[in-house]
Amino acid sequence: MRNDILKVLLSENEIKEIIKRLGKEITKDYQGKDLVVVGLLKGCNPFMADLIRQIDLMLEVDYLAVSSYDGTRTTGDVKIRLDLNQSVEGRDVLIAEDIVDTGTTITTIKRLLLHRGAKSVKIVTLLDKPAGRLMECNPEYIGTSVPNEFVVGYGLDYNEKYRNLPYVGVLKPAAYEK
Repeated sequence: MRNDILKVLLSENEIKEIIKRLGKEITKDYQGKDLVVVGLLKGCNPFMADLIRQIDLMLEVDYLAVSSYDGTRTTGDVKIRLDLNQSVEGRDVLIAEDIVDTGTTITTIKRLLLHRGAKSVKIVTLLDKPAGRLMECNPEYIGTSVPNEFVVGYGLDYNEKYRNLPYVGVLKPAAYEK
């Protein structure tokens, strides 16, 4: 598995530092608010688990399972495979995403949550890939920007593999051009 990685973009320690910074920013910004952190499965798992431990506030957690990728390509069609267990009406929602790439999924979900009556909807992402944008999307909280390369690890996958790497790396093209 590690032999399929061309280069490491973010080490475990760099990820930890980014998450501490994001947690402090979110804690400051959401003082006194009714916060629900909504993770977009499956990629959000490591990031969201670490992030919520750095947010020093009362909060609730919920998940949406969504998909718009097939291998390394976006289909452009956002599918909700698992919906929220609670209402977001009148609540401040923070969507936790592993990577914002095309902007298609996150924009669709943000619109959906606002339609459902959320008081506010903001986005926190570990990785931002602005070069991949197909839709206008500007996350409020960004861990770091990454180049327009196919990245895996720390929740990010290629066909459900590589999520368990403790770092973020660029996948060698030979791993997906089979």
